[in-house]
Amino acid sequence: MKTAFLGITSSGKSTLLAAVSGRKMAQAGVSQIEELVAKVPDERLDWLYNLYKPKKNVPATIDCLDLPGLSFADDHTRAAARRLLGNARTADLVVLVIRAFDNAGIKAEPLKELSDLMTEILLADLELVETRITNLEKQVTKPSKDQAKQKQELEIQLKLRKTIEAEKPLKTAIANDLELEIIKPLGFLTLKPMVVVFNTPESEPSQTFDTKGIIDSSIPVISVCAEIEYEISQLDAESRAEFMKDLGLTESAANKLVRSCYSALGLINFFTVGEDENRAWSILAGTTALDAAGKIHSDIKRGFIRAETFSYDDLKKYGDEKAVKAAGKFRLEGKNYIVQDGDIMNFRFNV
Repeated sequence: MKTAFLGITSSGKSTLLAAVSGRKMAQAGVSQIEELVAKVPDERLDWLYNLYKPKKNVPATIDCLDLPGLSFADDHTRAAARRLLGNARTADLVVLVIRAFDNAGIKAEPLKELSDLMTEILLADLELVETRITNLEKQVTKPSKDQAKQKQELEIQLKLRKTIEAEKPLKTAIANDLELEIIKPLGFLTLKPMVVVFNTPESEPSQTFDTKGIIDSSIPVISVCAEIEYEISQLDAESRAEFMKDLGLTESAANKLVRSCYSALGLINFFTVGEDENRAWSILAGTTALDAAGKIHSDIKRGFIRAETFSYDDLKKYGDEKAVKAAGKFRLEGKNYIVQDGDIMNFRFNV
């Protein structure tokens, strides 16, 4: 799963991503698209490490796309920004980073910045719709095996244009899953799951904002001071704990952000454990045991027999696998079993 981080120039987006990924900040701002990997914090994996003492403890991760700062100051910068937004269309989730701190004498206007960015994203989608309509209008006049499908898509695209021009959410124009599948390859930004992050000043890191009327109420909104989070990310474990204690924090906001992205993507974790390795595997909620096996290796999926399964909660409650079995909480699940968040699984297979 890939997450695209978008923000106006000087929003502090790259600082936030450095905090999330644990990398060192570059001296200058990002001038090209960068791909980073963020580990997904999960205290369950830490507990499992203390129980099994494996050689490796491998968390789930999210791929992050760091796009250069956007500017819509004039036609030239707007055109460049639209091209950059095009790179976000392949992402599964969009994170908007909004500057909520004064910078170089320029006062922060976070709600206006969020509103402006949402408008530009909507206009970028409108531009895509217009281009697609123009192409389809030419294609449907030529007899071909895809003509019926092209006519169907043209009807949908015309409906999308009308919806955007009315400043309504695109999802309100989609009648069913079939229509969604037809337009999905275009990667409309306003149809993607979204998280909004306000990058706050050090003096008020937990400042809150009323986004009603700007974004849908279902979109998660988080306040983060990227500068503080970056400092935390660069410390060793002992110093980090002490620094956070001084700040009155029990958890870094960067960790909360990653988990919010994970949740917005509809992801859950299942675990594999053993003396060599404990690992958290990310899957979409609703995934079957058979497909979860394929997440590990295609051979395991192909030769799937059964999944030895028990829950993390039961393991923690009873203390070890032997006690879990004695309590009757150890299960053998078939290929159609829907994996639950926190399941610990060992797949039996034969190839």
